[in-house]
This record gives sequence, C-alpha cells and structure tokens, in this order.
Amino acid sequence: LLTHLLFSSRFNWSELTPLGLWGRTLGLQTENSQFLLEGMPFRIFGGSMHYFRVPREYWEDRMLKMRACGLNTLTTYVPWNLHEKERGKFDFSKNLDLRAFLSLAAKNGLWVILRPGPYICSEWDLGGLPSWLLQDPEMQLRTTYKGFTEAVDAYFDRLMSVVVPLQASTILLPLLWEWLHRAYKKGGPIIAVQVENEYGSYAKDPNYMTYVKMALLNRGIVELLMTSDNKNGLSFGLVEGALATVNFQKLEPGLLKYLDTVQKDQPKMVMEYWTGWFDNWGGPHYVFDADEMVNTVASILKTGASINLYMFHGGTNFGFMNGALEADEYKSDVTSYDYDAVLTEAGDYTSKFFKLRQLFSMVIGQPLPLPPMIESKASYGAILLHQYISLWDVLPALLQPIKSEFPVNMENLPLNASTGQPYGYVLYETVIFGGGHLHTRDHVRDRAQVFVNTVYVGELDYNTVELSIPEGQQGFRQLRLLVENRGRVNYGLALNEQRKGLIGDVFLNKTPLRNFKIYSLEMKPAFMKSLQHVSGWSTVPDYFVGPAFFRGRLWIEQQPQDTFLKLQGWEKGVVFVNGQNLGRYWKIGPQETLYLPGPWLRRGGNEIVIFEERTAGRIIQSVDIPYLGRTQYVD
Repeated sequence: LLTHLLFSSRFNWSELTPLGLWGRTLGLQTENSQFLLEGMPFRIFGGSMHYFRVPREYWEDRMLKMRACGLNTLTTYVPWNLHEKERGKFDFSKNLDLRAFLSLAAKNGLWVILRPGPYICSEWDLGGLPSWLLQDPEMQLRTTYKGFTEAVDAYFDRLMSVVVPLQASTILLPLLWEWLHRAYKKGGPIIAVQVENEYGSYAKDPNYMTYVKMALLNRGIVELLMTSDNKNGLSFGLVEGALATVNFQKLEPGLLKYLDTVQKDQPKMVMEYWTGWFDNWGGPHYVFDADEMVNTVASILKTGASINLYMFHGGTNFGFMNGALEADEYKSDVTSYDYDAVLTEAGDYTSKFFKLRQLFSMVIGQPLPLPPMIESKASYGAILLHQYISLWDVLPALLQPIKSEFPVNMENLPLNASTGQPYGYVLYETVIFGGGHLHTRDHVRDRAQVFVNTVYVGELDYNTVELSIPEGQQGFRQLRLLVENRGRVNYGLALNEQRKGLIGDVFLNKTPLRNFKIYSLEMKPAFMKSLQHVSGWSTVPDYFVGPAFFRGRLWIEQQPQDTFLKLQGWEKGVVFVNGQNLGRYWKIGPQETLYLPGPWLRRGGNEIVIFEERTAGRIIQSVDIPYLGRTQYVD
C-alpha cells in the first residue's frame, strides 16, 4: 500500500547534486506549485544538523548518514552568540568554521538551506542572540529598534562575507562591499536562505521582517528566501518575496492546504517536521513513536510536498549554551540535544533511520548509499576524583572582585571588553550584621545558593524567594549568594527580560543590601587552565560539601573512543574534560549521562575537572551506553 501511495510521487534526485551541477545560473526557483533546480523539477528531502552542536571531526560522518537515509539537503541554523561572543570580535574558526561546514556538505552531495537568524530559537541560549545586547536597558530584541538593527547590520556584514560566495547560483554579481572591487563567482551548496525564524509567534514589529529581508538582499543574497512558522503564526510571519513554510509534528487535516490561504500556486514545504522533542530538567525524556513519525512523513510526501526533518541529528548543548522555556514557569533545557531524532546524540542509528531510509528509497526509486559503520563506544570504568579545592580557596587566588554599591546583573558587569558576562555563575558577597529575613523580591536569575561565611543556608529561585538567616555571634559576617544562570529563554515574548544574576535589590529585614564584591565565574578556558596550577588542592575527605572543584585523571591506552560519563552520587554542576566544557548535570534528571566525544580525548592522561555545587561523589563512571532518563511519549 505504501509503495502504491508513493509511486506516483517518485523523485530521483541522484544527479541533482552540488558537484553534479557545475556552471549553475538559476538556483532553486518556484513555478506552478513546484520547486525547480536549474529548471528541473526538484523536491527538498532535508534534515537539520547544527555544526555548533557536533564535534567538527564528526561533521562528515553525519552528512554521509544523511545521504544514506535518502536526504538531499542539509539545514542549519547560525548562532550569532557563538560567532560574536564579544561585540565586534568574530569567530569562524575550528568548530565554528561555517565555510568549511558548508563546503563539506557540497562535497558530500548535500544542498543547504541556511537559517542565519539573527534569531534562531533552537533551544539555544536567548535563541542565539548575544547576551551583550541586553546591556541596553531599553533593548527591544527582534524589532527595528536602532540598538538592535545596528548590531545585526554589523554581524550580517561579517557573516554574509562567508555565506555569499557559497550560494548555489553562478552569477556575476558586483559585491556591495567597497573593499572588494571585483565581480565574485558563486557556486556553492546554498539553495535557500530563511528570513528570521518563526516571527509569526513574536510579531512585535510589522516592519521587522522587511528589514531582515533587505539586510540579506543588500549584502548579496540571491537565492530563494523562505519563512518558517507554526500554523498559528503562519499569517503573521510572512514577508513579500519569501516562500512561507510550516512547522509541525502532527499532520492535522487541511494543514498543508492552509498554506494555500496565505500564498497561491507555491510549492508546499514543511521546514520543521519535528522527529522528536527536547527535554527540560526535572521532566521526562520525551520520545516520539517511530512508526507514527514515518507514517506522517509518508503522508506529507504523498501530497508532493518537500520536507525537512528537525532534527535529523540533534547533538549536544555543550557548555552553558542550553536554552529554556518560560510558559507557566521557568524550565531550563538539559545538556543533551538528542531530541529522540533520527540519529542519537552520539550519531548512532535509530529505528527511525532505517524506517525513513526504506521510505525515501521507495520514493527515489534508486539504490541509496550504504550507511557508514557506526563508531564503537568505550566504557573506561570508574574514574576517581582524588583531589578538590573549595571555591572559597579559589576566590583569592584566581579572581579579582568587582566592587559595586548595588547588585549588577551578569550582562552589565565590566568584563570581556565591556560586553559583560554571558554564562556561568556569579558570586555576590556583602557584609551583614546579625541575621533575619532575606527576601529577593524575585530578583534572582535563576538559582542562588546562600551562604553565611562558608556555611550553607539554603537556596533561592523563582519559587523560593525568602530565607531565614540565622543570628550569629556579635560582629560582621559575609553573606554570599552564588547565582547560576541556568540558560536564557529562547522562545516566546519574554526575550527582552532575560538578564541574569541579581537583576535588582535583595533585602535583609526589608533593607536593601549594599556594597557588594562580585566575582565572575564564567569558567572560560583560561580560568580552567589557571585552576590546574593554583595551590590548595588536597585529598578529598570521606565527606565534603561544595561548592568546590574536583579533579581526577582518565588514562587511555588505545585510540580514544566516544564514551558517556555517569555522575551517580553527585548533585549538580559542570564537567570539564581537557578544558572542554561538556555541560551541566543535575540529579533531578532526566539526563543521567554526559556525552564525551572521542576526539576530545587523547591517548595517555586526560584531566577531568568537576565543579560541584553541593554534594560530591568520589568517582564517576565512564560507560558505553547513554541514559537520558525515564521516557514519556510525546502526546
């Protein structure tokens, strides 16, 4: 039955590849409800994979698996907050080498739909927007507010210098930058560029989408433009000259036909067909039934529509880059972006892969490339964390405090070339006399551990806004608030309110606290390197309560392989391996293992450092199977 349904929609794209169509002049076009690529009928069978969530050494492996699944197009976001961490300083190197990533896609026979934002959502901190934008107290993100558009313009000037030469059409185009006085020939894999992202769900400025569209066109983008929205936002996210596409997981009756109500005689495309879902700390690990997924994909293909699988391969929110939701309450996303996608977090096949491969092979009617062999995983066993140093001993050795009469939020701390602190922790320290009633007035973002001198008193967050501070001996004591930025909200109408740390006054006995020493704990590579050499490391006692850094060594004799770190007995913190920030762990789950890519390990000794906020174990386990938590099917 399935074969019969799909046979009439058969589409063999095996000759329509980036390397097979040199000398292109037309690119991707729309005509009479279908896509044309170089004048030939074309359907997009796409999959999302984000270069910034996958170790560079594995990019090609994931692309080959895309081809083996029957896909012809790779879709990726571009994270502004990684490419311009500090205002005016751009990074397109190493794992952020976008040019290399896109060129590799072309080499492996994949076209590209580029989604450059500037906002990308993607369960990524602040939807990919740099936190330094929030230094401006009047900032209006995703609007034509001058402070925002000036920053976007400067970023797009740099980004488009990378992107424009990698567009698919080969045209003589006088580039618009004065510093280039020659025509530029293009011939890369980019066949379409998305204008912003799901703006219909935000829609605060009717002029904004036109601004973003012109920002792309004025810098040399000539490929097909697209927008992307869910059904409810579709009509509010349109912009003239861009093809509207739709995002969903369940195919409601008439959903694809609804596209005809906003644009006539245009090809239908599902930009995000959600193959799974993401997880929040404290919730379940969501899974989406493989048979239901492939049956929905088959139904979409039967209509003749094009599709992009979001995600084909999710990867990992390494470091502090996870996003968060804020609907009824604040919920931060876990480190893993496995997404129950077609490939696992570590790039292994799932049943979804083989079911989709069978489906696409029937549609294409040609043999598909063989799936690459999977990389074996290693179980390196127990790793002893034999030394520790208390955070209180690290402060005087490595950190210079910022002195301020008032509390200062992370983004406005005078750090990182005046662009503030984007991620991590901040310690606020002040002097108090006696105890009493501590109240935050909901000014803690997102979670604070409270100490008197070095004694733990309790926690403050969105739900707990007051604590009792015990009376002590006569004289002054230090009140310390260690505040964690758990991740900025990436979707919804609250983007302008995502400042972190202490965002206002905290009160003791109804009097606002003043005269702070503020310590930045961003835990950047230079800090972690200095931590290795600081004096004060000592043997871990039988029982110890953090906050503290712990270290141990993983010794590997053979070629390193991927593994997963299980932190049973640890409470909450961050893991670093050879200076690389793997991300957060938290005993509330659902995620119980952290993915450690083999390329980040080396033969011989590998240093593991854990920042534990509270209760530390003595060992961690290296295992060869991930455990992402108790599962719950997506409704």
